[in-house]
Amino acid sequence: MAGCMIEEQKGRMNMAIFTGAGVAIATPFDENYNIDYDSFGKLIDFQIENKTDAIIVCGTTGEASTLNHEEHIAAIRYCVNRTNKRVPVIAGTGSNDSRTASWLTHQAELAGADAALVVTPYYNKATQNGLIDHYSYVARHTNLPLILYNVPSRTGCKINADTMAYLVKNVDNIVGIKDAVGDVSYTAQLMYETQGDIDVYSGNDDMIVPMMSLGAKGVISVLSNVAPEDTHNICAEYMAGNVEKSRELQIKYLELIHALFCEVNPIPVKKALELMGICGPHLRRPLTEMEDANTERLRKAMIEVGIL
Repeated sequence: MAGCMIEEQKGRMNMAIFTGAGVAIATPFDENYNIDYDSFGKLIDFQIENKTDAIIVCGTTGEASTLNHEEHIAAIRYCVNRTNKRVPVIAGTGSNDSRTASWLTHQAELAGADAALVVTPYYNKATQNGLIDHYSYVARHTNLPLILYNVPSRTGCKINADTMAYLVKNVDNIVGIKDAVGDVSYTAQLMYETQGDIDVYSGNDDMIVPMMSLGAKGVISVLSNVAPEDTHNICAEYMAGNVEKSRELQIKYLELIHALFCEVNPIPVKKALELMGICGPHLRRPLTEMEDANTERLRKAMIEVGIL
């Protein structure tokens, strides 16, 4: 399986689910706001044909918070079947209720996902002890490897570096973190506290190279939706020792990355996929159509890098 490495080390599961660029894939909707599986399949195939190293389904970019449980599991199952083991599929299964997160993770396992991405509890949040209890509970009820998702700008809840170190040391199937804190000092502290015994993925497309310089395995990427090959190449060139080429690609895409986040994700990336003819722009409320001025900024950035 592309990008997947599994090994046993020091008595605990030590698994790099993937290395490189995993796409935080959008969920296309039709004009009636149902999942558009034809466009979803087209997007999945486009990703794999253009070197995406893994697919992360039903995450933030996939509008998982607007999917009911039946839709959520159906989207995971469809993605697993369409991908057909060509690359790993990582299912977003987080919730601010531990039982729901555990249930979703179990359902993702039954659907054939290779791993789960589990966001911190949001709104009701948790203390650091609460995070340890929450993630330990979810991990006990699945055989899947878990990547924790640390995005305090959205959740209001941050996994401290020493908390993450405790979890990876004491819970066998907690193997990694999507670090969307946006602070390389946090990433450095994370590597220090865990002694590097953790698979870190950048959660910020504009910080791939800086985080890989600290030992990250790659990125879980919004940019990959529209530029899968070059996002893969940013990581692949870095891992091959071609740091200057990796840096050049990182900087080349900086304005497009900024345009993809000039409104709430995934509003811009849905518009970008529409401009590329891959899927429609339909978003579930409370997300709304991209503003005209921002659409023009996005279009210009896509033209500058050769996507349009």
